[in-house]
Amino acid sequence: MTSKRSTICIAGGKGGTGKTTVAANLAATLAQQGNPVTYLDCDVEEPNGHLFLHPTLNRRDRVTVPIPQVDSDRCAGCGQCAEICQFNAITVLNGSVLVFPELCHSCGGCSLICPNGAIAEVPQEIGTVETGTAQGINFVQGLLDIGQVKTPPVINAVKEHIPPSGIAILDAPPGTSCPVVETVRDADYLVLVTEPTPFGLHDLKLVVDMARVLEIPFGIVVNRSGIGDRALYTYCEAEKIEILGEIPDDRQVAVAYSRGQLAVDVLPERRSQFARIAETLSQKVSL
Repeated sequence: MTSKRSTICIAGGKGGTGKTTVAANLAATLAQQGNPVTYLDCDVEEPNGHLFLHPTLNRRDRVTVPIPQVDSDRCAGCGQCAEICQFNAITVLNGSVLVFPELCHSCGGCSLICPNGAIAEVPQEIGTVETGTAQGINFVQGLLDIGQVKTPPVINAVKEHIPPSGIAILDAPPGTSCPVVETVRDADYLVLVTEPTPFGLHDLKLVVDMARVLEIPFGIVVNRSGIGDRALYTYCEAEKIEILGEIPDDRQVAVAYSRGQLAVDVLPERRSQFARIAETLSQKVSL
């Protein structure tokens, strides 16, 4: 059992490669070993960890970001607010200020530079953070509101629930875009989930480059091993990338997935595999 904080992020280049499968089963395995575990679903556009962990949710908090609001009576139409905005979220047309909230990055520059104090910041709701418990695991997930595009603030709101001690398992969105970078930033260790297919290898290379730029130590879990050729393993050997474990292409895992079951709960052989991966990770982050 650990009393320090260790943050392990589960990521992967392409969608559907098994990130949530690994994240949820790993969280359950570590919890069964007596560790205090928090599972945080940071894939806020499409969270699905709840389908397998079946949490009891007991709290919902709305996520807001500050958006400029213009007092037309005090505004002189000088245009300084539009000049400072690098994202074209505010503009002046015929002496009137127009605000485009979907483009605003909430930097506050427009309100600071306004010479007449005509711009105030008001909260705009963009999503929700839900918390609860599941199988002895602290459960957190973010949900971006439909029609909203500001994913990073919701991810940050989820990450605010990373506890001061114990193990935090962060389930990242797919790809290497801003939401992924926001999720993996400051992680102690990065687990990259891939599959031995041409698409899997192509996208793995992208996420490996991201991990190296961010200087986060990482290893690989190969999901559905045995379905492809050896190109993935050749790449890992050439790049000196450690393979933390392999999950064979097993129909029973797919059946458990379709039923919303954790493989470690219904398949003893998978339980031992995830236990070995958990042991390896424990050594990586010094649990």
